[in-house]
Amino acid sequence: MRRFVGTMLFAPLMVAVSAMPLVAGKFGASATLATILFLCALSWMSVLGAAGMRRARSLEPVALIAAIPLSAMLVLAGGGLASPVALLLAALPMEAYWIARNRASLQLGTAAAGTAIGVAILAEYVRPDLTGEVAAWQWLLPLVYAVTLWPRLASRQVDETDAIRPDEEGGWKELIDGVLIEMNRNGELVCASDQCRDLLNLSPELLHGSGLFDRIHVADRVGYMCALSDLRDGKERAHASVRLRLPRSSGSTGPDDFRPFEIDFLASSRQSRFRAVLRDRSEIEGLRTAAHTAAEETDALDVAKGRFLAAVSHELRTPLNAIIGFSDILLHEMFGGFTDKRQREYTELIKDSGHHLLAIVNSILDVSKIESGSYTIHPEAFTFSDAVDMATSMMSLQAEKKGVELQTQIARSVGDLVADRRAVQQILINLVSNAVKFTPEKGAVVVGAQRLGSRLHFWVSDTGIGIANEDLDRIGRPFMQVRNDYTRQFEGTGLGLSLVKGLVALHNGTMSIESAPGEGTKVAISLPVDGLHKAGDDSRSDLLPASPEVTHGTLRKTA
Repeated sequence: MRRFVGTMLFAPLMVAVSAMPLVAGKFGASATLATILFLCALSWMSVLGAAGMRRARSLEPVALIAAIPLSAMLVLAGGGLASPVALLLAALPMEAYWIARNRASLQLGTAAAGTAIGVAILAEYVRPDLTGEVAAWQWLLPLVYAVTLWPRLASRQVDETDAIRPDEEGGWKELIDGVLIEMNRNGELVCASDQCRDLLNLSPELLHGSGLFDRIHVADRVGYMCALSDLRDGKERAHASVRLRLPRSSGSTGPDDFRPFEIDFLASSRQSRFRAVLRDRSEIEGLRTAAHTAAEETDALDVAKGRFLAAVSHELRTPLNAIIGFSDILLHEMFGGFTDKRQREYTELIKDSGHHLLAIVNSILDVSKIESGSYTIHPEAFTFSDAVDMATSMMSLQAEKKGVELQTQIARSVGDLVADRRAVQQILINLVSNAVKFTPEKGAVVVGAQRLGSRLHFWVSDTGIGIANEDLDRIGRPFMQVRNDYTRQFEGTGLGLSLVKGLVALHNGTMSIESAPGEGTKVAISLPVDGLHKAGDDSRSDLLPASPEVTHGTLRKTA
């Protein structure tokens, strides 16, 4: 900003000194004076505009474009490209680089100088009478401009070689948990604060020049150089993560070790040097390693839990089958009748409890297989309406006892579905069972389906108690149940929706739940009609559903 304002204030004076003897002879004093006044007004208005916007970057290209015809006019009036005045065209790239201090501005200034040369050649060809005569005194103009460059180059050299002196800046650097460094535009370290003695176990002088770069791990040098390149191209901030080779601590006999660090770069206001803060991130890397180890341990515990549940389920199924079988024999009075009616009642309770416990064990086993990735599905083509009829017939007795109306709305276009028939029937049974269980007397449960393109959409809706928004996040997790005054009177393990979600994921399907308290619940399933694989191929649970996505406001949960 300051360099742009200084250039815009000084440029009209330099052009006026050059234009008075060169242009007046060809264009007249009045035209020359008008050109100078216009140039002064344009330059000083640019200064006011830059001050108002507090940035000069958008005005720099405009200033370069305005300088092209003016430079061409001076060169033409001085005698063309053979005149010493043509050397002033080098001011365009030099001033552009001086203001912005980046490669793009240098290229833009060079392009402007080339354009000015082309304009001068074209004007000399079209109007040769406007071309002035070359004179010896014209050498004074580039010499005067060269003299103005001397103090600016000297100040830039001071900026690049000026070192940090912590003792002269009040000791505020001691408050920063890192090493403050300064480097020139080539990336060579100019100075470093004394914190490197404690943090790096090195004296600051060992990092000067290319000392810091030589200690960076070879694999991290590309990122470090890219950060420097971004700063040279005009970016104000940059970041790099590196590993530095540091000397071993006292008492250690091993080789030098590499430790992780992060460097935050900042371009100075003059962009002649770069400043950076070097921080140790060993603690962060340690936390990441600990978090990764904890995640692996958690995964291992989940696998062990799944294997334990699967093993226990297998061990329980054998005695349960025996209990169910023998209780069924007793109920049929194959080896004699009951002498007391309570004997039959107790035997029926034993059989019902055995069936209930066996269903729970099978659900646990299925969920464990899905979570461990060992659940195998066997796709086959079957009529979807047959699976719906079987599920509704199984739950019709329970619905009649509760006074719940069970309806079906299956479109004619549904047709066949290629999927694991047992899994689809399990999905329907679980959804209808939950809907009937949580729907009060005189309610309704509807099973619907329709085909949309290559996917089959089916749903189970009820007029039951519904699910609160805060409970939607927990729906579908194993052994999770929504607890309220109504649901406490019903038994269950919370495995129904978890099993449904896993079976849907095995078929590359989606599941969504729409519900609100007192307004019922609708669970919608979408499955591919043609199946995930060809019929007869096995498909394992390689793709399990991610964490449910809940959209608040609509009480919609998608798994």
